[in-house]
Amino acid sequence: MKTISAKHSDIDRKWYLVDAEGKTLGRIATEITHRLMGKHKPLFTPHIDLGDFIVVVNAEKVVLTGAKEKDKTYFTYSGYPGGDKFTSVEKMREKHPERIISNAVSGMLPKNKMRARRLTRLKVFIGPEHTHQAQQPEVLNI
Repeated sequence: MKTISAKHSDIDRKWYLVDAEGKTLGRIATEITHRLMGKHKPLFTPHIDLGDFIVVVNAEKVVLTGAKEKDKTYFTYSGYPGGDKFTSVEKMREKHPERIISNAVSGMLPKNKMRARRLTRLKVFIGPEHTHQAQQPEVLNI
């Protein structure tokens, strides 16, 4: 019996729709990461990007457990001395609630050359409407 290794011609991408309303951030992010990497497919090969497209709606209604809503901070650095910026989840939810999910998924993806390409297939939207109806995404219950 031979081990089958996927080729670029074997890539078959599907579109999935995830409703984040009332869902826990970590649990939803792990499932999204799993689908973006293509690990749910029997042909999964680590060096071939077999992942699917994920459309997330109601990003502002994702739930964080415990005291993370007040205590958790996001760190960015401009590269200049004193260029540290710390943003709390409360402020992030006010200004850019879609970044809460995208940062969580980004942190769970492997740190390699395929990370940015996989993140381009993640579409996060505020509210129940999205712009990908033409792709007819399949609802993914998490």
